[in-house]
Amino acid sequence: MGNPSKLFPFFFAFIVFLMPLVSLSHNDFSTFAIKTVSYLVSFSENPNHNGHITTSSNERDKSRLWRKAFIGLKNTHEPSSNISRAISLNARECFPVELPSDAITSTRCCPPRPSPSNIIDFKDFASPNATLRVRKPAHMVDEEYIAKLEKGIALMKALPDDDPRNFIQQAKVHCAYCNGAYHLRHPFQDTKLNIHRSWFFFPFHRWYLYFFERTLGKLIGDPNFALPFWNWDSVEGMQIPSYFNNPNSSLYHQLRNQNHLPPHVVDLNYNKLDPNDDTPSHQQVSYNLAFMYKQMVLASTKELFMGSPFRLGDNPTPGMGSIEAAPHNTVHTWVGAADKPHHEDMGAFYTAARDPIFYAHHPNSDRLWGLWKTLEGGRKDYSDDPDWLDSEFYFYDENANFVRVKVRDCLDTKKLGYVYEDVDLPWLRTPPTSPKSKLLREANKSPLLSSKPSKFPLVLDSITSTVVKRPKKLRSKEEKEQEEEVLVIEGIEFGSDKYVKFDVHIDDDEDNLSEPDQTEFVGTFVNLFHGQGHNINTSFKVGISKVLECLEAEEDDVVLVTLVPKVGKGDVIIGGIKIEFIPK
Repeated sequence: MGNPSKLFPFFFAFIVFLMPLVSLSHNDFSTFAIKTVSYLVSFSENPNHNGHITTSSNERDKSRLWRKAFIGLKNTHEPSSNISRAISLNARECFPVELPSDAITSTRCCPPRPSPSNIIDFKDFASPNATLRVRKPAHMVDEEYIAKLEKGIALMKALPDDDPRNFIQQAKVHCAYCNGAYHLRHPFQDTKLNIHRSWFFFPFHRWYLYFFERTLGKLIGDPNFALPFWNWDSVEGMQIPSYFNNPNSSLYHQLRNQNHLPPHVVDLNYNKLDPNDDTPSHQQVSYNLAFMYKQMVLASTKELFMGSPFRLGDNPTPGMGSIEAAPHNTVHTWVGAADKPHHEDMGAFYTAARDPIFYAHHPNSDRLWGLWKTLEGGRKDYSDDPDWLDSEFYFYDENANFVRVKVRDCLDTKKLGYVYEDVDLPWLRTPPTSPKSKLLREANKSPLLSSKPSKFPLVLDSITSTVVKRPKKLRSKEEKEQEEEVLVIEGIEFGSDKYVKFDVHIDDDEDNLSEPDQTEFVGTFVNLFHGQGHNINTSFKVGISKVLECLEAEEDDVVLVTLVPKVGKGDVIIGGIKIEFIPK
């Protein structure tokens, strides 16, 4: 038989010719093609290889390009595909991460390497009769609870440096998963895993908190101990809990913004470059509640709320969900030290988990995942998609065992042994309003209707407004119940070491932009610091069905979209803006 490298062009041509035909009836063909072609590329580059793609940067780029040639030729992301495209990483290899040159930490953020005998599959589900751990609002716990939390964190910090349960080692786990220290398995080993900006944000952090909580309970001898949640979506919880600010406590952390300590009210839409960081408390509370309504209620589909799918062969940063963008990202930055290059520790993912308040901030995001599914409209997550359900992560448990987990096993918190205490949801009663009349909005839109459309891609270096055509208007009640009208900002490109934030407005006035508690303000895109050395290409989606109802714009042929750069002006390229309908 001839040299495989010489046969490659013929096989490649065969696949390109056959794919459009076969793909009409076989959903998994292009996935097969992606894997096969990437393997043949590696074979043609190194015919004597041992089954592993060579790892030079040039060769990795070549194989990446060949695979990308097949993405998009076929709808490869349908759950009905017989070939699994679930994410599986190579946990035995952990690489240095690429960080900004002025980062305040080392590029080595890998936890101790596991021994083969220590890897086990997670099966430690709570029994039906077990006492459930109850996570309580951080501002409502008593002195006894605070003492237990302080003791657990202190004991974790005192563990030997090479113990994977050590506090800094646990922080390294977060750094590794958030900055590409782990790569996917062959033949996708040139893809670095980052659990942000995709549908993995919620399940990864749920697992991460689960093992952290179990370790705390083990160290203090209380298996029923549960983490608190920083209830920043309630009026009473909108400030850092006071006991995190005691210099004599293990919960204290020096690298925090000293201007944001209690009783300062958190800004859930925080803009770190905004000089007007002195909004009156009552006004900030109003902004926060309306903002939460938008991030929870208007994000009516799983993709809007949880982020976009990331499967084998896909762009690893397809798009984040509403809560991840804000308040998750914005609170990270709000807490981080303002005098550090990138608002470390909380303000950068490579150091965020070094601050004990991280483990109160994230439980609230986890809690909101559960709450979102109880809101109107019969909301569902990706629980019918095997590629999401079968994706895997690895963690160290309370006994220092290396445990493999699947997304499917974390969907029911009761099976993991914990629940959240029920609290009031004031944001659910605080929808945004608009003081602007329809006539005023029409007057603002009119000049742009006759002007030339914006040319994409464009550099977002100033406030930019553009008219976007709606594919359909005057939808029926049934259509609205089945599909959400979604504004899609696609081809968002920026450097991975850039802090980026831009706000999105619908039918607004550039000279008098709406505040976060007003209807025309519909969302915000926020990127925190990750590693440097590469560009990120992602998208951002915002639900606008209810917005158009409130603005009396359902009969309009077009909407006026205004992008307002807040941080990183000129650092972002926008590829295009469109409107589509996403099933609920």
